[in-house]
Amino acid sequence: MKYDEARDRILGIFKGAARSALSAGDIADRLGLRGGRRKKLDGWLARMAKEGLLAREPGNRYRLPWGRDVYSGRVNFSRSGRGFVAVPGGEVVVEKDALRTALPGDRVKVVLTQGVGRRGGAGRRASDRQQGRVVAIEERSQRDVVGTLRRRGGKWTVIPFDPAYPQPFAVSSTEGAKDGDRVIVRFSGWLQSAGRPEGRITEVIGPADDPSLDTLSVIRQYALRDEFPVPVIREAETASQRRNDPGRRVDLRDRLVITIDPLRARDFDDALSLERGRDGCLVLGVHIADVSHFVLPGTHLDREARERGTSVYFPDKVLPMLPEQLSNGECSLNPGVDRLAFSVFLRLDARGTVSGRSFAKTIIRSSARLTYEEALEHLEGGVRTGRKRPAGRAAAVVRLLHDLNAIAQNMRRRRFEGGALDLDSPECEIVMGPNGMMTDIRPVPNDISHQLVEECMIAANEAVAAEIVSRGYPVLARVHDPPKEEKLQDLECELENLGFRFGSLAGKGRLSSFLASVSNHPLGEHVKMLVLRSMNRAMYAAEERGHFGLAKAHYSHFTSPIRRYADLVMHRQLAACLAGAGRPAYSREELARLAAECTEADWRAEEAERRLVELKKYRFLAREAASGAAPARDAVVVSVAGFGVFVELQGWQMQGLVAFRDRGEQSWRGGAGGRSRRQALYSLRPGDKLKVRVLRVDEERHRIDFALVEPAVK
Repeated sequence: MKYDEARDRILGIFKGAARSALSAGDIADRLGLRGGRRKKLDGWLARMAKEGLLAREPGNRYRLPWGRDVYSGRVNFSRSGRGFVAVPGGEVVVEKDALRTALPGDRVKVVLTQGVGRRGGAGRRASDRQQGRVVAIEERSQRDVVGTLRRRGGKWTVIPFDPAYPQPFAVSSTEGAKDGDRVIVRFSGWLQSAGRPEGRITEVIGPADDPSLDTLSVIRQYALRDEFPVPVIREAETASQRRNDPGRRVDLRDRLVITIDPLRARDFDDALSLERGRDGCLVLGVHIADVSHFVLPGTHLDREARERGTSVYFPDKVLPMLPEQLSNGECSLNPGVDRLAFSVFLRLDARGTVSGRSFAKTIIRSSARLTYEEALEHLEGGVRTGRKRPAGRAAAVVRLLHDLNAIAQNMRRRRFEGGALDLDSPECEIVMGPNGMMTDIRPVPNDISHQLVEECMIAANEAVAAEIVSRGYPVLARVHDPPKEEKLQDLECELENLGFRFGSLAGKGRLSSFLASVSNHPLGEHVKMLVLRSMNRAMYAAEERGHFGLAKAHYSHFTSPIRRYADLVMHRQLAACLAGAGRPAYSREELARLAAECTEADWRAEEAERRLVELKKYRFLAREAASGAAPARDAVVVSVAGFGVFVELQGWQMQGLVAFRDRGEQSWRGGAGGRSRRQALYSLRPGDKLKVRVLRVDEERHRIDFALVEPAVK
């Protein structure tokens, strides 16, 4: 018996007697050890005590080290194979050799072993994060795993689609799948002899190289719901008729109200208006689709929406939270038709500061449906297209746009002056062709048309949270906790290695100031990514903790109830609050459960969307590499290693390696003084811009190799 097997068997003995201490003899008897094997036990127990897996007591007795240094939690994996377990006050890092048989999503018990120290620039200590070891698998994740079936060494294995899984699954039967097929495998146990998980294939999706199956693969991997049950559809059709019974509402159908959305959007859940009140102050109206009028608590519709938690947006498919009869129909604020809304009115003083708020159930009729591109063109005065000056109703819409933009930019300026973080990176839109193939990638700029809508929505979300809290009702808050001190120290070290000398980022407004200072730097987008990695993830909570990234003390989600269940919950809570009945729609305990559910749904959707976009990019670049005629692309050096430089494609958010030595490409000469390729590479530094072309793409390992085309632009 080897140590790894003995360790697992010994821990298995203690699992049923977690609080008991056992002698070495007791353990030997339970393992059935005799003679020479009995002598090995003392060495195994001593090693386990040294590793923190067992605590030794007088009389050569051992017990599990349960106490303040033992925690339970779900384990997640990085692509490097490290495990991370969230614990009160931070997280525990678990190295690959200390994970035992844990898989992503498993609930594990970890024991702390030591602090994790790292040294940054100038040799200073960057952090003391906790390191631990998994001592027990408390609960296996029930998620199925999508992967590619491969024949290796005469045996069948499934290589997981998700790079977070550190090892392939062994399978004994292919269930009709062929080598190279994408399949769904269900965990069935751990194959000790091979040191890997074992599973059985439950579904064959199809060839892994068929891009038309990518979306289905992601849907299966993240257990997303892609069809509505018949009872839900029937209820949606019936619920649509509730428009005929709107209840008491403020009639705003004669007001100038507009929507601004993406070109391909079909569900419009927010609209804007701006008027001057009786006292001369401006009143900003943020009108949100009144989904709560159509989706009642306890119905099939409500349960399905809660189960989904959020809509999921893929390049070639949308998985809506609500059936289309509502999401694209009765609840969508389409132009020229009467729609029910829940409106937020923000009173603005002469400086554009919010000085008052009110709320009402309303009926609106959108005057115009604008795309972001159209709104931007109007805001820029039609310069790009030479459009004639609008007249009549169109002219009023343009005036409204300019007035809204002036207010939004004032709000935005004050928000950043208050310490908000500018972490907006240029998004990219994947252009899809036939058969699931990506044909192009386009930047989606965060221009003033997007900022106009964003600032109005932030203001409305803040107002709703503040109102509910001020009345003493429990709130489903959207919280973003400040980063831990050790995380900021790690970030400072990484930035120093990139050549940035800004000092401590821990003071109020320091991080915001730093981001502003590097906004035009070649590494600006990479720096934003590093800052994001150092941040806590935004989440839902049943108590107010503030939103660090937005620099808001009160914040919730209210403005997107068609696509987020958390917003629908806040609509119901605000309605109960305004009714003055003294009884909230949801108790604090109910909101705590909803917060966990909505956070999980939000993160799952975000990861699924990112994974599919990433896969499409890999396929596109792999096709370029295979063509032998890959074009030169702009890139920036993000780090330098002993074997090459890592670069990021500009506008792609994809990184890869330019190796110092690569037999797969021809030698390169060019640039000033006819430098050799190796000389050019060795002179590169983070932030240098260069031209590269893709050489190889390993989609299963998520690796890209690039070749240098032109030297760096210094």
